[in-house]
Amino acid sequence: MAAPGEWHCEQRPFSKIESFARDNGDVPETGCLSIIVLGASGDLAKKKTFPALFNLYRQGFLQSNEVHIFGYARTKISDDELRDRIQDYLPQGKEGTEDVSSFLQLIKYVSGSYDAPEGFKALDKAISEHEISTNSTEGSSRRLFYLALPPSVYPQVCKMIKNHSMNKSDFGGWTRIVVEKPFGKDLASAEELSSQIGELFEEPQIFRIDHYLGKELVQNLLVLRFANRFFLPLWNRDNIANVQIVFREDFGTEGRGGYFDQYGIIRDIIQNHLLQVLCLVAMEKPVSLKPEHIRDEKVKVLQSIVPIKDEEVVLGQYEGYKDDPTVPDKSNTPTFATMVLRIHNERWEGVPFIMKAGKALNSRKAEIRVQFKDVPGDIFKCQKQGRNEFVIRLQPSEAMYMKLTVKQPGLEMSTAQSELDLSYRQRYQGVVIPEAYERLILDTIKGDQQHFVRRDELKAAWEIFTPLLHRIDNGEIRSLEYKPGSRGPAAADELLEKAGYRQTHGYIWIPPTL
Repeated sequence: MAAPGEWHCEQRPFSKIESFARDNGDVPETGCLSIIVLGASGDLAKKKTFPALFNLYRQGFLQSNEVHIFGYARTKISDDELRDRIQDYLPQGKEGTEDVSSFLQLIKYVSGSYDAPEGFKALDKAISEHEISTNSTEGSSRRLFYLALPPSVYPQVCKMIKNHSMNKSDFGGWTRIVVEKPFGKDLASAEELSSQIGELFEEPQIFRIDHYLGKELVQNLLVLRFANRFFLPLWNRDNIANVQIVFREDFGTEGRGGYFDQYGIIRDIIQNHLLQVLCLVAMEKPVSLKPEHIRDEKVKVLQSIVPIKDEEVVLGQYEGYKDDPTVPDKSNTPTFATMVLRIHNERWEGVPFIMKAGKALNSRKAEIRVQFKDVPGDIFKCQKQGRNEFVIRLQPSEAMYMKLTVKQPGLEMSTAQSELDLSYRQRYQGVVIPEAYERLILDTIKGDQQHFVRRDELKAAWEIFTPLLHRIDNGEIRSLEYKPGSRGPAAADELLEKAGYRQTHGYIWIPPTL
């Protein structure tokens, strides 16, 4: 029997991760697992990282006899004080507080600086003590470092991990690091950051997390496109008029104006989240589902995107944005952007990909909207009712639906728009859709990099946006003012129309009730 605060790995039941590995013919990793959250006292760790770890623990993917969690930050607090800070953010289901209490006991806190060896030596000592207590074979233990920190400190933190907190030898174990966006502010800064981290860790050890790649409907894109026969002949320039990828929030910067003003909506949302979605919509079928094969195809899409034209960009900034005292009075930072990206290849030549993101708008949603071309020889004269569209609703109310023209019920031959609808909340009642972060953290433990951004992929993404961003930073393209709670600047709708998007009037998709 283990003493309080200790656990042993031998003769334990297989975790879900190990069962998954065995089912796929892989040898499961059995060394003690240590998950280290750097920046443990910050908002990201409290609101996203620790709740994701708790959900994995509650579902059996992390077991108390094989995992321990370490928080590291500059704040001088005790283990219990960190646990108290985290507890309110942990979802409490039907199981009550028992799971919460047992999970919190797995967490130990170490205080230290991010640029001095002493703290990381103390962290290494604490991790090693727990690895020894599990009787793990030297070198078989696994260390996952999650950097819930500003990117400015990544190089120094990675250097400290490399020099003072790595798994000591390689006997089936590993050391991996997870880094959050933004990965730089332009091509030069991203390449510098990649070089600094790349000098310390190999690419298979680096997991650049973009939480959009962990969303259920985003992960469904490959299955939809390549496992359904009727999409294969339709998914090209011969049938598709345009594609919209949209992110809308109905609130502003909410006290984060000073931070947001350093980046803007393009760096914050479009260059990463929406561009990753574009890759999955536009890529060719990979050779297999191996991570490198999928990421190879995504890079090909990025390399096929032509330079963005200024006349196909509309920027906006909502009224009141500069009332925030942390925002400069003359800020041109966009809180809204609509732009057209064009892919120069055989499948997509001539099809505009419209990227749209904004804050303080009239609704909150993220979706992919694929609009098909008009029916040739329309004998029903129903083009005015709208084109066929395939819509994938990423959030909220996850769904996918196809807008199509049908006969209006009744004696007359009249037509109307309706939909074929797969709403997840109705179809999958009782199924809990995992949060993106828990799915991606699980992938890092398994070593699956399919849903993470590779270095050449990151470089190609910045090559697309850096010239435009520099022109915006230099004031060559100005942000138009728009009212909070509106659709954004009127010029954005004009750009959509010019790009060929035809809006359907009189039709609104309503999520079905249970």
